[in-house]
Amino acid sequence: MFHKNIKLVLAALLIAFSIYLFTIGRNIGNGIFILFLSIIPIFLYFKNEMILLAFLKLRKQDMDGAKKWLDKISNPESALVRKQQGYYNYLNGIMVSQTSLTQAEKFFKKAIELGLSMDQDLALAKLQLAGIAMSKRRKIEATKLLAEAKKLDKHGMLKDQMKMLKDQMKKI
Repeated sequence: MFHKNIKLVLAALLIAFSIYLFTIGRNIGNGIFILFLSIIPIFLYFKNEMILLAFLKLRKQDMDGAKKWLDKISNPESALVRKQQGYYNYLNGIMVSQTSLTQAEKFFKKAIELGLSMDQDLALAKLQLAGIAMSKRRKIEATKLLAEAKKLDKHGMLKDQMKMLKDQMKKI
């Protein structure tokens, strides 16, 4: 994994080299290829490769593999941009939620604080926090978080989980 600033420097160097190839005049095709090649480090600046690979492992239900990819990010505060730090904490929260609710709560709160790009991810994080709050007998906080998650879930993908959580809150 390259540091985020190295990715930008690499992209700038590739763009400068492609401009040089354009000015020579004989290598316009190579200049266009290098210019398209410079898109890769720019993309990886905004979407960290380790987080993408951890999402793929998580999608396959391979928690250990996802944890290994996340552990390869040594210093998330300096190596990742703000939204990537949010997703880093979001993924850690999902993985830790099966073992330690207190740690998962910290990760989810930090992920919400840092921000997540998609409303579905934000809704899932708030739904997880509502479940944790309910398990710790904080019904008011759980109700508030559940209402926020319901507003964010525009496609109704979490409707069944929300209904199940509401039913459990009635029992408390």
